[in-house]
Amino acid sequence: MPPEGTIAERLLRGDKRALARAISLVEDDEPEGWEIVREVYPHTGKAALVGLTGPPGAGKSTLIAALTKARRAQERTVAVLSIDPSSPFTHGALLGDRIRLTEHFLDPGVFIRSMANRGALGGLAEATLQAALLMDASGKDDVYLETVGVGQAEVDIIDHADTVVLVLIPGSGDSVQALKAGVMEIPDVIVVNKADHPLTETMVREIRGVLSLAPQRGWRVPIVKTEAHRGEGVDEVIAKIEEHREHLIREGELQDRRKRNLRSEILAICTGRMRRRLEEALEQDEEFARMLDQVTERELDPASAAGMLLERVDAASAAPPTGG
Repeated sequence: MPPEGTIAERLLRGDKRALARAISLVEDDEPEGWEIVREVYPHTGKAALVGLTGPPGAGKSTLIAALTKARRAQERTVAVLSIDPSSPFTHGALLGDRIRLTEHFLDPGVFIRSMANRGALGGLAEATLQAALLMDASGKDDVYLETVGVGQAEVDIIDHADTVVLVLIPGSGDSVQALKAGVMEIPDVIVVNKADHPLTETMVREIRGVLSLAPQRGWRVPIVKTEAHRGEGVDEVIAKIEEHREHLIREGELQDRRKRNLRSEILAICTGRMRRRLEEALEQDEEFARMLDQVTERELDPASAAGMLLERVDAASAAPPTGG
C-alpha cells in the first residue's frame, strides 16, 4: 500500500522518502516543492544548523561522519547536506557517493543528501537553505552543511548556518591560503584536522596570530585539534559547537543571525529568478543581439552594455500598462 498522507504530512512525521522527494522538487525548482516548503515552514527552527567549510582534502566528510556517529550515540537525529561540484554534462552531484558516510546510510536516524552547486558562487546551490529547512521540519536535531572547497568564495556558507566550523590541515598550502584570504573572519569554531602532523603546532600558532588581528567579538573562536578518522577530538568539537549555540542564545544573537541568513536567502532566490526571467526575455531580443555583437567586436565594453540593458529594464518597468 502507498504511504498515507501528502508529501508534506509524511515529511513532518519523519518519512525519509518524503524528505528526499521534497528536496528533489525544490532542487528542480518545481512549484510543488516550494508549496511543500511553505506548508512545513512553521515547523522549522528547531534543528541546529552547522556549516563545515575548508579547503579540499581537509577531511570535512571524515569529520562529519565522526560527528554523526557521536551524535547518534547521544540519540540525536542527524541530517547531512553535502554541496558538491556539478557535472558539466548532467548538472548532478559528482561526489554523491559520500564514501566516508556509508556506515550511516541504513541508520533510520540519519539522512544524507548530496546537492550539486550548479556553478553557484561559494559552492552553494540556490536551494541549499530550503533543503536544510526541509531536514529541520522532518525532525532532525542536527543538520550539517558541507561545502565543496572552492576557496574564498566559499565564505557565503555563513549565510546558511547557525555555527560555522572551518576545517584546516597542517602542512597544506591551501590551508595557509585560507588564512591569508580573510576566511578567518567567518568561523565560530576552527578545527585543525590530521593533528598528528609535525607542523600542527606551527599552524595553531599561525591561526592564533591571525585571530589576534581580527576584530574582537564577544565569542572567542576556539581551535580544536582532531584526528577525525580515529574519532579523536570529536567530542571537544561537539562541545565547542554547543558552547557557541548557548552563547548565541544567551546573547540574543541566534534570532538575529537567522534573520540575516533568511534575508540573504530571500535575495538569493530573487536574484536567481530575476536572472532566469531576464535570460528568457532576451533570448529572441534583436536589440540585445546587436548590443552583444558590438561587445564581441570590441565596439562596446561589457559594463556599458550592462548599464544600457538595465536602463531598458527600468524604462520597461516604469512604463504605464497598455490597454483599456
